Amino acid sequence: MSDMGEDLLEAQLAGLALTPGRPIVVSDADEVLFAFMAGFESYLQSQSFRFHWDSYALLGNIRRAADGVAVDRPEVQRLLAEFFVARTEHLAPIPGAAEGLAALARRAQVVILSNVPHGQREARVKALTSNGMAYPLIANQGSKGRAVRALAERVNAPVLFIDDIPNQHTSVREAVADAFCLHFVGEPRLARLLPPADASDHRADTWAEALPVLEARLDALGY
Repeated sequence: MSDMGEDLLEAQLAGLALTPGRPIVVSDADEVLFAFMAGFESYLQSQSFRFHWDSYALLGNIRRAADGVAVDRPEVQRLLAEFFVARTEHLAPIPGAAEGLAALARRAQVVILSNVPHGQREARVKALTSNGMAYPLIANQGSKGRAVRALAERVNAPVLFIDDIPNQHTSVREAVADAFCLHFVGEPRLARLLPPADASDHRADTWAEALPVLEARLDALGY
């Protein structure tokens, strides 16, 4: 993480109103609360590109519609940046996400930890609010372990972490050894390409599956 990224993270963490002793649910947004890949695929089609579901990666799977040639890394980064600007506020919610977070919020604090570009942070706040998920948002860069450790230290209470990317579970596990990590991949085509994260405690790809697991964890911890 760059120095600027660290400063932005510190400022956001400092602005959170958290209750010590109350457990915290730290949830990713893309593919947990919002249908990122479905939205990105639609955007690519509007720009004369196609996404090929050959692997769990953007590089190599984004191809020009005209000739099927995969675009290079700079072009992937350009398309992704433009997509966030154009569509962050308008992504469809994952079914059951708002209801799931609402149920958890009755028993725990909820914070959204998303690697959305900082310039689109307010668009994501608007999307969360308009879809019934008006919880505090931290716009992060890179690995999430540092942010989750800071949250854990603030509350001094159990941490439940939800994310679609395996490396993020590894990062959080290294930073907060006793965090409960739930691997969640809301896009079925993506979920089929990705085994459960090694560092996670459980895999669930729908909120109908995930909520009982998270509630059982809170039950076991006495909350």
